[in-house]
Amino acid sequence: MPVEDECSTQRIDGPAGKLQLLIDRPSSPAKGIALISHPQPLLGGSPRHRVPLTLSRKLCAAGWLTVRPSFRGVDGSEGEYAEGLGEAQDMLAVIAHLRGEYPDLPLALVGFSFGAYVFARVASELSPPADAIALMGLPVGTVPGGRDYEAQDLPADCLLLHGEADEMAPLANLLDWARPVQREVVLYAGADHFFKGCLERVAQRVLQHLQGVQS
Repeated sequence: MPVEDECSTQRIDGPAGKLQLLIDRPSSPAKGIALISHPQPLLGGSPRHRVPLTLSRKLCAAGWLTVRPSFRGVDGSEGEYAEGLGEAQDMLAVIAHLRGEYPDLPLALVGFSFGAYVFARVASELSPPADAIALMGLPVGTVPGGRDYEAQDLPADCLLLHGEADEMAPLANLLDWARPVQREVVLYAGADHFFKGCLERVAQRVLQHLQGVQS
């Protein structure tokens, strides 16, 4: 069933054409900006998917200005799928735009699935860095379907959240990457890729991570 989504829409210039942003504004002065990404466009992912929408509602209710960009070729965004590379460049353009509009607000990146991979790439290039990063269901290496996601260097304080039974971004791949440096991974036992049954708790954990950097 489609999920009701009330937000404002903005389109900005990106490297491959116009990029659509879905924006939810808090009722009080914003504590910060939370940029929230969506799952794989090739599998029908969009910013109106339940996971990014749930995150947006939770963070906006807590006082964050939330922005959900549409990746290339999704909804009102122009361009074609670019395997995460072009999408990362698009997100850098979105961040530059947001920092220009709201120079005094901290910026948080909240990535999910393919969007977590895009934000991992963004984090390795972004200067100045984001004030907080939380990545959910981060794909690493080769995943079912044959797509391959190159592991990225991430800040030590990046929050990683993963479902034990994630069938789309296997936990074993993430742990193989995390093990050499003993990175912390917040694991939800029995949860699938979409954190079914525990998504509200996951969103609350993301909010707790972000609260340490709010203005």
